[in-house]
Amino acid sequence: MNKITCLAIDDEPLALALIVGYIKRIPYLELCGEFDNPIDAIEYLNDNPIQLLFLDIQMPDLTGIDFARILEDQCKVIFMTAYEQYAVEGFQVQALDYLLKPISFERFLKATDHAKSYFDLLTAQPPDSDSAFKSGEEYLFVKVDYQLKRIEYDDILYFEGLKDYVQLFIKSSKQSLIIHTTMKSLEEKLPVQRFMRIHRSYMVNLDKVKTIERSHIIFGKERLPISKQNKERFDAFVKKRFL
Repeated sequence: MNKITCLAIDDEPLALALIVGYIKRIPYLELCGEFDNPIDAIEYLNDNPIQLLFLDIQMPDLTGIDFARILEDQCKVIFMTAYEQYAVEGFQVQALDYLLKPISFERFLKATDHAKSYFDLLTAQPPDSDSAFKSGEEYLFVKVDYQLKRIEYDDILYFEGLKDYVQLFIKSSKQSLIIHTTMKSLEEKLPVQRFMRIHRSYMVNLDKVKTIERSHIIFGKERLPISKQNKERFDAFVKKRFL
């Protein structure tokens, strides 16, 4: 069994000792180091790749949130804190989970099981430079709310770009999903025979295009514009199927 390499970082000695003890009880975790400050941990990480950090948020000199932003995608993070208000910031830096102190072993185990599922999925999929989603033949996995969700191509209506995020609209839900990726990355990864960029901000599932009106594609009450730059390519797609 491949173990998940991890570090524990907390400036409170008792809290750090508790987490270290928890880690040692879980057979699929490999504790590679424990630190009472993030500065020393940075030096270690420069020479030693680690998959998972158990990271306290409130620490002197450098907070756990700021530390995670410095690391970017170098490793995944499970945050630990006594303050519930940091949960939103934890989501913004793509944390796997958020543990509220005092942390029970049962809750800790639930978080590590989630982490194991995440790394198992990554191992099962081909290597990919974009951690926001992993593509399959007829589906993709998207990361939403600390989970990887499988979305079938047939369930996708369209994507809308939102700067560094993409909003995914699916037919089986009234609620859209927010993915931390870019339209350019999507365009490179999704099959061109199924999906087409029709505008700087929109990509559609061609199988779901039912109504076209005056350079707009109609999805229910939504009218998605077809830009001049993409109109020729989209018109060619329509003409091949026009009676």
